[in-house]
Amino acid sequence: VHLVESGGGSVQAGGSLRLSCSAPGYTFNDYAMAWFRQAPGKDREFVAAISFDGSSTFYVDSVKGRFTISRQEDKNTIRLQMNNLKPNDTAVYYCRATDLHVRRDYWGQGTQVTVSS
Repeated sequence: VHLVESGGGSVQAGGSLRLSCSAPGYTFNDYAMAWFRQAPGKDREFVAAISFDGSSTFYVDSVKGRFTISRQEDKNTIRLQMNNLKPNDTAVYYCRATDLHVRRDYWGQGTQVTVSS
């Protein structure tokens, strides 16, 4: 599964960005999906996740109320809406797909998000 992230960029604090993750030729029906991020000099950290059917979502405390993870109806795209961005949100954001049948993770290449104060 080749994951492709898009939507990163540079914004000022308080701004918004929307990240997308897709896998051409695949649908995410049987995959749990998540976003992680890695800031310079830091470990990769969990940001948000959504269950295979979209019924449950999970967020790290630092983004609750600001970020929203969602599945698109075509089931081919996962989005992360990021509002009220803060400089601490600056990182490379990665999409992860977990195949629930074989318990295997797939990662995208990452997309850079830079928030200036």
